Amino acid sequence: MSAPATPPPETVVAVRDVAQRFGERIIFEHVSLEVARGEVFVILGGSGCGKSTLLRQIIGLLPPSEGRVEVLGHDMYQSPEEVRHRIGVMFQSGALFGSMTLLENVMLPLEMYTDLPREARAEVARLKLGLVGLGDATGLLPAEISGGMAKRAGIARALALDPPLLFLDEPSAGLDPSTSAGLDALILELRADLGVTFVVVTHELASILAIADRCVMLDRAARGVIAQGNPQRLRDESADPTVRAFFHRQVAPVAA
Repeated sequence: MSAPATPPPETVVAVRDVAQRFGERIIFEHVSLEVARGEVFVILGGSGCGKSTLLRQIIGLLPPSEGRVEVLGHDMYQSPEEVRHRIGVMFQSGALFGSMTLLENVMLPLEMYTDLPREARAEVARLKLGLVGLGDATGLLPAEISGGMAKRAGIARALALDPPLLFLDEPSAGLDPSTSAGLDALILELRADLGVTFVVVTHELASILAIADRCVMLDRAARGVIAQGNPQRLRDESADPTVRAFFHRQVAPVAA
């Protein structure tokens, strides 16, 4: 008797043929991708290709000019209330409120979406800060911490409601290589320990190769997707000159 077939992984993000235009300016067209539960999926590409624009579409901040975005089984623009409290987002700068301590920053989503008493909210926030290595920094203000700590605090706040899906926008931007490597390790630890699915926007090659199960590559000249798959395989096997230039840190070919 043959073994039962393994069911396909659950899709938690589905982008269907989306486009984004601003007037006559086309950012990208015909972009489609799927993210499976439990993976680290990276949106990559050079500057100006639309990585952060695509992320904004997926998390519900920018309706696409065309196409459809589904997150956790719901249309992001028809049923946003079914989705937004079940995802976490860390923006590029960390987006921490400067007048609040790290503990107060992480408590914010709990105040917005739960009826927990203050002490319970504070305890949850302490736990989340502990998860990202900031258990001793709860009383500090954003101005009193490093850039790497701010990124970790942003992740802690994104984790406040125990979302199954986390979106990170350029988590390694502005960090030194050692701090960036520590953040990469944290992402993999959180995926292993909590089962969180990550969608990460970055152009940092070392981070892409360290954390990504799969990726999609956008290209400004092509106005869309030029590659999808495992980044190591794209690096080693892609025949596309733009893809090869990116993964081998070479000068990209100039479009005719």
